[in-house]
Amino acid sequence: MTRDQPYGLVSHAVIVCEGEKIAWVGSENDMPAVFSDHDATDLDGRLVTPALIDCHTHLVSGGNRAREFEMRLQGASYEEISRAGGGIVSTVKATRAASEDELVANALPRVDALISEGATTVEIKSGYGLDVETELRMLRAARRIARERPLRVLTTFLGAHALPPDYRDHDTYIDEVCIAALHAAHAEGLVDAVDGFCEGIAFQPSHIAKVFDVAKDLGLPVKLHAEQLSDLGGAKLAASYGAMSADHIEYLGEDGVEAMAQAGTVAVILPGAFYTLRETQVPPIDALREHNVPMALATDANPGSSPLTSLLLTMNMACTLFRMTPEEALAGVTKHAARALRIADCGTIQAGKRADLAVWNVDHPAELAYRIGFNPLEQRIFGGHS
Repeated sequence: MTRDQPYGLVSHAVIVCEGEKIAWVGSENDMPAVFSDHDATDLDGRLVTPALIDCHTHLVSGGNRAREFEMRLQGASYEEISRAGGGIVSTVKATRAASEDELVANALPRVDALISEGATTVEIKSGYGLDVETELRMLRAARRIARERPLRVLTTFLGAHALPPDYRDHDTYIDEVCIAALHAAHAEGLVDAVDGFCEGIAFQPSHIAKVFDVAKDLGLPVKLHAEQLSDLGGAKLAASYGAMSADHIEYLGEDGVEAMAQAGTVAVILPGAFYTLRETQVPPIDALREHNVPMALATDANPGSSPLTSLLLTMNMACTLFRMTPEEALAGVTKHAARALRIADCGTIQAGKRADLAVWNVDHPAELAYRIGFNPLEQRIFGGHS
């Protein structure tokens, strides 16, 4: 890869893979002679990019919320549905009733949709159990997916997602259930990071801080659903904990952008939820650019506000709805998505990194964001294997 060309393109390129890793990459004319005896595959001039990464998903859940989709079309808001016992709480009921096997079986078709578009790494959150037993079951199911499919799965504990119907006090729920579940999940080796939903219909910054303090004590990195429906200062709070990312951020203010820039916190842009909820407040893309905050993109795949399992469509939405450039969109589902997950061995095509690659039947990288409902993937390579 080179920075001299848009998208880092290298013409007449050669990528040398040895085992699971990339040994060398560059122009064909510059390839060292030591690699000349390797078996070669001619890709006929196709575009090769890093494999795609979905850095924010809720792929493990029970049931669906198609009825709520109808309700929104009839005029009900996300908040109204939530306060009426729908929204996240309705998925909690279905998820609590599902076995681990059922959760895995429900998730695999969604996972397969992402794999079919060149994804090799996905993040999967808990957060639809809201009790110790079901939160652990969700995380176990997420870990199992990596054994069922050729895929890297990173798990995120999201116990602070919503107040369950069997609790009326947020502080009591955080103390008695959320933190207990986090300790149990960590002890079982089920958690790679900790998340929360900081919003008026979910948890206040003081509640999130309690959870993040425990995460810090356990040595776990944090991220946050922040500023999706209002500005509660969630991104600024997350940045104060050195958060991996702040996600959604439609209502993010300048102070939050500055705090993220100083902390190195990635902005995860989620156009699927914006589209599904028919929101009008767009994230501050220009301010994020001005302050050099990396922008990742993700599906936010979930049964309620973003039933989306296409990173290609996510790229198109980011460009069409938020005016991100196709180059920014591609970086958002590769190198910046890797940064949002703090994984350094993928996301770019460089010697020493994993040979996680996607081969595309396109003439130009912009086609990946330009087309709607079309999948030009020719080949997906995961750890050197197609």
